[in-house]
Order: sequence, then structure tokens, then C-alpha cells
Amino acid sequence: MATPDPRALPDPYPIEPLRTPPDATVTLPGSKSITNRALVAAAMADGDTILEGLLFAEDTKAMIEGLRALGIEIDVDEAAETARVVGCGGELPGVEATIDARQSGTTGRFLTPMVALGAAPVVVDGDQQLRDRPMDDQIRALREMGVTVEELGDPGRLPLRLIGPLRAAGIALAADVSSQFLSGLLLAGAVNGLDARLTTAAVSRPYLDMTAAVMRSFGAEVSDDDGTAWTVSGGYTSPGTYVIEPDASAASYFLAVAAITGGRVRLDGLGSESLQGDVAFAEVLADMGATVDVGPDHIEVRGGPLHGIDVDLRHISDTAPTLAVVAAFAEGPTTITDIGFVKGKESDRIGAPVHELRRCGVDAEEIDGGMIIRPTGPPSAATFDTYDDHRMAMAFALVGLVVPGVAVRDPGCVAKTFPGYFDALEQLR
Repeated sequence: MATPDPRALPDPYPIEPLRTPPDATVTLPGSKSITNRALVAAAMADGDTILEGLLFAEDTKAMIEGLRALGIEIDVDEAAETARVVGCGGELPGVEATIDARQSGTTGRFLTPMVALGAAPVVVDGDQQLRDRPMDDQIRALREMGVTVEELGDPGRLPLRLIGPLRAAGIALAADVSSQFLSGLLLAGAVNGLDARLTTAAVSRPYLDMTAAVMRSFGAEVSDDDGTAWTVSGGYTSPGTYVIEPDASAASYFLAVAAITGGRVRLDGLGSESLQGDVAFAEVLADMGATVDVGPDHIEVRGGPLHGIDVDLRHISDTAPTLAVVAAFAEGPTTITDIGFVKGKESDRIGAPVHELRRCGVDAEEIDGGMIIRPTGPPSAATFDTYDDHRMAMAFALVGLVVPGVAVRDPGCVAKTFPGYFDALEQLR
């Protein structure tokens, strides 16, 4: 089945409330985060790899086209959610290229080190939204590894012109802005070897563990010293077939629906053995009063009376807008902390949720590194701005499943990671 195009939806897009609480098992697309890591590892591997469960969205299409621009052969079957990647054995074809990462942080920050494995000059660029996001820490590390990096725009931002080769090195790297910088360096560094020492505690640590797990599946040797120092080597060998699990960040919206409606939602293919840290969002809902069942490969949430909590979302920060919406339906205040770095994501993911909650009558306040939500009753009807941010659109659409008269502007922005999102919501009816 072809992936739906959410850009064809009315703008603003009205959300119809559920007539009854959902009682549903929801099928989700493949993980964006795993898809883009697996594409990079497969591209650098010895041998061909079949990727199954592949997500086809703007971010992953940006990665596929970026790899093709480097001379990597990738044959896709979107209907079957598969791709065949012909690995280059760690030796890029050596073509001069310009890569458009669009709005994809993983594409921009994973391919920037990878292109430096070759000696041909390559420009990495993206949409203005991605150009606005910092690259300083990764640029400094690449220069330590012998790469010539020319900043073609604002300092510390895309576009960048890179000339390798990337040499084996020991580097020091800050990881308090984004874990993607280190993930990209680890993915490319496995070809020749890399020792990376972190000068700050890492944000979103589960994403580094995910990177390491994908790399190991492709034969790379990865070790870490309690997350503070990382060593990679060994290159990549195709596993033949690699299966991508469903997207845990996407799962958060459907688990949230169960929590705020008093319904039941089950997701198969995700659970305690998942590579993705965002499955921990289910535990946050449990702390708020939902009934949660997590098995090795399933998560089920049943809603009930919810209460506010104090929670540190440093390691599952993509779920912050979702939790802000859930908190609006809880009894008592919720304080979300230690996510100051998300102000530099696709949108200001502290300021934007606070503003939109106020739009629908919910008392919300930005604090240093987080936000406080103090509901005094259910949200009221509103048309929400989404800031060209897929996670804002998906999170605030949930309000409309409970509250009549809700719409979201720019619904097409969900194409970035979940083109079929609004169709998937229909599974709940």
C-alpha cells in the first residue's frame, strides 16, 4: 500500500473526537532512528543487505537519497517496506556530491562524518530548519580526525564542505547538545577505528545504545566505559537481512490516547527487549496512574484517573510534547525537567508546548530546562499551531480525540517521520 501524503489534507485539519474510548491493537511503521542507522551501516558493509520493516518518510528518504548521492546503490520497495543496500565495504565510490539532508538531523549528522571517509569533496546541506541547528561539536571532532571542514554559511551550522580522509583518532567530544553527533562519529569511525571520550554527560543516552546495537548487528566492535568513553573498530559485514522494529517515539502518541481517554491500546513488536529508549514512556504513564503491561515484544496501556508527576525526560526527550498533552488531562501539576536542549530541535519544544497549552486554556509555564503544566479542568477547543514540527502536530492532535472543536495547522509536517499518522489514528475508532 502506498504511503499516504499528509500534505494533501485540509489545513487546518479538524480532529474528530472518539465516540468511545479505544480498545485497539495498533500497527506502527518502522523506527525512523533505527532505519537511518541501519541504512548507514548497510551502506558501509561488506556485502548486500536486505532491510525489512523500513520506514518511508521524509527523514529516511533524505538518508536514502544522500547515500545514493555518494554512489551507494539502494533498491527500495516501498509497498513491501524493504530495501536492498549494496555495501561499499568501507570504501566510498569517491564521487563529488552535494547532499540535501532536508530537515533530517540524523541524515545531516550521520552523513557528515561518513562522507569524510573518502577524499572527494562533499557538501552537506539541508532546509533552513536544519541549518539553524548546531553542528559545532561534530565539526571540532572531525577536524581532530584530520578532516578539512569548510563552513559555507553561519559558523557551526550547515552547509559544510568536507574533504577526507577520516583517520583513526582519539577525540574529546561534548554530548550535552545532541547524542547524534557522537552516533554519527561512531558509525563512520568503525571503518578505521575511533576512541571518543565525552567531556559532558550525554543527553538521550538510549540513542547511543541503539547506535551501538545496530553497529554490532553489522559486525562492528563497540565498547563503552559507562557511557563516558567509546571505542569502535572492525568495520561492517552484512548480516544478510536486518529487521527494523516499530517506532517507539510514534508509539508514545497511541499510548497517550489510552491514558487520556480511559481506553486500551496495545502495540506489538515493542517491549522490554526493544532497542529504543522511548519505550520508557509507558513507565511515565504508569507513574501517572495508567495501567501498563510491558512484555518482551508488546506494550499495553489502559487509561484511568491520571495525576501529575515530576519527571526528568533527559533520555526520552522526544516524548516531551506528548507528555505535556497528557499532563493537561491529569489531576494536579506535572513538572518536566532536564530537557533544555530540546529548545534547539525542529521547534522550541519547551516554549511551543507551553504556548499551545495556554491557547486551549491550560495553565503552563516554561522553567529553566523544562516546563510546568497546572490543569484546572479539561482543555478547551483550539486550532493549534505546529511550528513545522512533526512532534508538535502529532502530540496536539491528541487533544482533538477528547475535546470537540480542535484542529491542527500544517498537518503535512508529519511527513517527516510518520506520513500515515492521521490514518493510523483512525485505527482507534
